[in-house]
Formats: sequence, structure tokens, C-alpha cells
Amino acid sequence: MSDDELISPLALTCGIQPHFYDVWGKRREVSASTLQALLASMGISAEDIHQRDTAIAELEARAWRRPLPAVQVVHAHEDSTHVALNLPATHTAALNWRLTEEHGRTHEGTIEPRTLETLSRHKLDGVEYLRRALPLPLMPEPGYHLFTLATADADQDQLASMTLIVAPSHCFVAPALQNGGRAWGISTQLYSIRSNRNWGIGDFADLTALIDHAARLGADAVGLNPLHVLFPHNPAHRSPYSPSSRLYFNSLYLDVDKIIELDGDDSLRQSVSEAEFQQRLLALRERERVDYSAVAAVKFPTLEALFTNFRKQALATDSELAAAFRAFNQQGGEPLYYHALFEALQAHFSAQQPPLLGWSAWPPEYRDPASPAVEAFATAHADRVEFCLYLQWQVASQLAAAGEHAREAGLRLGLYLDLAVGVDREGAEAWAHQRVYATGASVGAPPDLYNLKGQDWGLPPLIPIELNDTGYALFIATLRNNMRYAHALRIDHVMGLMRLYWVPAGATAADGAFVHYPLEDLLGILALESQRNQCFIIGEDLGTVPDEVRQGLTPRGVLSYRVMYFEKQDDGRFKPPDEYPAQALAAVSTHDLPTLAGYWEDVDLEVRAELDLFPTDEQHLQQQQERSDDRTQILNALERENLLSKGATTQISAQPPRMTDELASAIHRFVARTPAQLMLVQIEDALGQREAVNLPATTDEHPNWQRKLSVALEDFDDHPLLHNIAAAVNAERGRGGKTPRS
Repeated sequence: MSDDELISPLALTCGIQPHFYDVWGKRREVSASTLQALLASMGISAEDIHQRDTAIAELEARAWRRPLPAVQVVHAHEDSTHVALNLPATHTAALNWRLTEEHGRTHEGTIEPRTLETLSRHKLDGVEYLRRALPLPLMPEPGYHLFTLATADADQDQLASMTLIVAPSHCFVAPALQNGGRAWGISTQLYSIRSNRNWGIGDFADLTALIDHAARLGADAVGLNPLHVLFPHNPAHRSPYSPSSRLYFNSLYLDVDKIIELDGDDSLRQSVSEAEFQQRLLALRERERVDYSAVAAVKFPTLEALFTNFRKQALATDSELAAAFRAFNQQGGEPLYYHALFEALQAHFSAQQPPLLGWSAWPPEYRDPASPAVEAFATAHADRVEFCLYLQWQVASQLAAAGEHAREAGLRLGLYLDLAVGVDREGAEAWAHQRVYATGASVGAPPDLYNLKGQDWGLPPLIPIELNDTGYALFIATLRNNMRYAHALRIDHVMGLMRLYWVPAGATAADGAFVHYPLEDLLGILALESQRNQCFIIGEDLGTVPDEVRQGLTPRGVLSYRVMYFEKQDDGRFKPPDEYPAQALAAVSTHDLPTLAGYWEDVDLEVRAELDLFPTDEQHLQQQQERSDDRTQILNALERENLLSKGATTQISAQPPRMTDELASAIHRFVARTPAQLMLVQIEDALGQREAVNLPATTDEHPNWQRKLSVALEDFDDHPLLHNIAAAVNAERGRGGKTPRS
């Protein structure tokens, strides 16, 4: 047998696919070296036949010697289901079972193993094990329950326990979207909001003001970039899609003025109001791009001073605020504490010379969260840990207040948040949850038409086996913490619920492989958390999507993600509105694509050419021609829908490509006309901006995640294009302008 054939069975056991089909339909065989490297990233040695045999034997023993799996996800709508029970064939004695429902109600009974159906058998060290089908005695309500087995003798020794997750049949559907309902919202990058009062970066006060504008425009949702916590010690690390953790939120978005109002003393208020400090804030506001380091340099010292006051005024006196803070910490539990501890550690090590950035660069004794060194640090630096907890408490308070304000303002769908596909390998989440992260690999994408070399996103993937063994705890917490403040949640790269493309450390993106995940289990948990939090789900499914993913998402009420640029028929014509699916979010563009004006005027193509991102001049010319063809097809599509005034098509076509207000409004009305349940209008498009938020495949070459909006919030009411687009969308979506309730 070849080396590839010898390693493939082990790879498959761990979810790694030994081959896949690329976008050109060609079968790609994954090399033995790639399989070996990916197994190593999961903590499995497979360098020779002995190690591979040992690994397979250990995995089999792990599965068969455990009487019950760590977790089982069942669906409430199923007529019957069973639990897989593993016992030696010689075990025939009766067993007692107990099902403890989430809220404490218990059910008990006795089973005779020998009467159960045998599903399969396996021999370990000369002992034959049988896997039997234990019918679930009853189907509890959707939730997280505990199922245990014990001996039926006098001792009643517990043999095993497992988490039983009962999932509803589908995700939450907002009332506004039921029975053919359609709505629309505005999306923005929170950091990009320009206002006359913020500290150089959009904050939660700006979000509240934007909600009011959205309500007046007739929108029902405000969509945001991922708000996940980044790296306070390194503010220049700015991509919201490469967070330190997806469990917590970015404290740079705090409205510091609001906290000063609550926790500040006279001295602090005076220092902030001094002319020199206000001049610093004015300079930050007037910059064309967000200067994250400069913003952090004014925000964090002020927040530290506020925390000092909070300790003196609230914690020392056991005030109501102190009780609320302690309750928040208690509710957050160990995960929140370890996040704060990580931030305290990273602040400590980044202050050293030279700075130690990232936990893999820390002294070895601090890389393990459970080590005595980490425990000693936590004791010695308790004040700093508490400050980091204070920041998350303030963020949670302000984000929750923004969500409540959206409801009060009459937005039927409220806040729409974004869940990134992964986390940075040097961040808090990867440090605190090392067991479930493959830090020796990265998530990415195989070569395709737009990225001929493939993509490596630098994010460590979750290990499927460990995810299951831990009862999906991290996945559940991630959903729960993000849905807590949202009425809608976008799942970035939703195909990751079924499979992710892993790239071994040090390899090229072309030398990766797909790793499969338990799609049905993850979708069940997604539906459960969606229903509990009354949060509807949008799955970002751009690109080639396996049928299995579509078949899983659609029945569960997950909205597809449809971008007009990509919605074409086989002959190159743009799909008419009535060909869009109803169970979808429709948009003209996204943060990773050119703005509407930039798209129409080839701005993105010129930027790519300037940055030498086209492999050849011919490819640049080809994409220019394709864009020209797209413009023609868009005009034709608008004309077929009678969305342009008489003669406008001829007039627009006769000129160099230039976006006009009439054309922008017509394109948005075209998308608004689709049956899609939700439409998002990018604020950059509604303000006529030409520059893209993010240019994929670039980092420092392009000002990604830095550009501010061209118009200040205070001037939105007087912006003609913004109001024209809102009127065009409302004409199709049946919503008039609304005034926030006082």
C-alpha cells in the first residue's frame, strides 16, 4: 500500500478528507505529508505505520470504552430516537437510567441491555464490545439535559453521563418576516462612523444615533461589523474578522462620555474638558482614517481612571453598581475570568522590552492557563484583572442599551450582529481553549478563480473530535454571547458548520484539505440558541456551496445571503428580482466587495492594478471588459423593470462610467423588489463612497478597516442620496418613515 493509502483511514476517522473537487471540477488528492501535518495539529502523531496504528486503536478505544457519548443532539420533531450504548458483551445486568431536565425535573427507569438492538460490535484487547440502541425513554422540551446510567444493584454506581441536547426543528423567524413579510436595514462598520462628539472612532453613542436615523428612514434593522474583542495592547491589529475572542466585545467602542457621566469625579471631568484634551479629540475626529493607536492612547487611560473611581465609590461601598458588576462577573464565570486574566497577562508582557506579543511568545510557564505561574500572576495583579472585567461589563451594558433603544425606536428587527468565522491564534480564546483549537493549522480556502494560489486566513480551526468531547461548550457559548445583544446574527462562512479548509502551518494555501464537522449537531444547537434568544440567522453562503449545506440550512429557516453582483443567469444576464429566493438577505454589495460607486467606476480594479494584484496585464484587461459587460447588463436589467427614466440608459451608457444618484437609487430599488425577507443597504453606498471597506488579499498595502464615512452622523438628515435610496427601498418594501418614540 502507498503512504497515502496507509494514512487515509486515520485521516477519515478524524474528519480529514483525503481528496476534494476544486472549482474547476478537478479531483485534488491530498498528499500524505499534508494529512500527517493536519493530524499533528490535532495532537495525533502519524509519522510511521506504528504511530498510525496506535492512533487508530486509541481513537477506537476512546469511542468504544465510553458507555455513553459525551453529548448527543436529537431533534424534538423526530418520532423516535435512540442513544448509542457501548458495553462489553458480557454485561447483561440491568441498568438504571435517569434523565434530568434542564430545569430540574427528573425521570427514571430501568433497562435490560440484552433486550436492546445491537447496532455494531468491536473487539478491544480481546474483549468484545456491543453498541446497542437504547431508545430515548421520552422526548423532553428543547434544551440542555443530563442523561445518566448507573448499576441497578444496591450500590447504584454511576457508569456514565452525557449531555442530551434537544433541538427545535428550525431557527427563530422574526414576526416581521413571517407570512411573506419583508423588511430592510442599514449596515455599517461601527468604527467608521464620523460624528461631532466621538473620540475618533464610532462608538455606542453613535450607534444609538444611527438607530434613530434608521428609524426615521423607515429601516427595521441596523447591521454592524463583528464587534468581537481585538487586542487592546496592539490597537493596530484592527481586522474585526481576526479577533482575540468571539466571546467578548471590543472596548474601544465604549462611549467614554457616558461612563464619565456615571463614574467620573470632578477632577476627571475637569481634565477631560480642558482645551488641550479636547483638541486631541478634535484632531482624532478630523482624521480621514481611524487611528486606532491614538484612539487607544486617549481612551484606555481615561477608562483606567474611571475604574479607579469606580473602585473607590462603588466597590468599596458595596453599592448597587458594585452588586451589578459582581453579578456580571459571576454570570460570566470562568470563561470571562480567563479572558480578563489573558488581557492582564498580555498587557504585562507587551510592556516588556522587547515586547512579547502573543501568548506563544510568553515564557512557557504562562502559556498554560492552569499553571501555578498563571495563578500566582492573577493573585499579584488582581486589580488589573478586575479592570479588564470592568471593561467587558461596561461594553455589555452599553451594547444591551443600544439593543433596547432599537426596540424603543420602532426597529422591528433591531441590531444585526456578525459572527466571524474564527479567532486569532495569539488571542485570549485560543489560549484559554487550547484543547479544542488546532494551533498548528489555519482556516483558508483552496485556489479558485479569484485567488489562484488559495487563501490562508491565519485563524486556527476547531478540532471536531475535541469539540464533541467537550459537549460543544465553546460553540454554544459563542452563539449565546453574541445572540444576547442581537435580534439577527450573520454567520460568516456558514459552510464552516459542515467543513473548513485547513492549511498546515508553513504550507502554501494550495496544500490544504477539507475537514468535516458534525453539521446536523451544530445546526441543531444553532436552532436552539436562535429560538431561546429570539434571534434570526443569516448564513453567509457566497461562493460554491455543497448541496448538503443548503439542504441543512433551508429547512431550519436560515436565510441565505444574496449579493446582486453575483446573482446572474447562465447567459451573463442579471437575475430579475423575482428569481431571488424569499428565504434570503439581499444586498447590492458587502464589506469585502467594492462599493456600488467604486464598482461602477472600476475603482477597485485600478486599486488592484496599483498594488500589482493582477498576475498579468491581460487579466486586468479581462476584468475591465467583464465589468463593462456587467454595467451593460445591469442597465438592461433596470430597464426591463422600468426603473430608469426614459433615455437614462442611453445617456449613462454614452458617458465614461460614473455613478449617479438616479442610478444608485434604481439599483437599490431593483434589489428591494426581490422577495428576499431582508435587504441591507450599505451606508457607504447610500453616501456615494467610492473606496472599499476592505480589499481581500491585502493587509498594510491598503487601509482596510480604517476608512471613516464621508459624512458625519449629524448631516445624515440633509444627505439627498441617502434619503433617495431610503425612499426607493420603502416604495418596494412597504415601509414609511418613522420617528423614534420618546
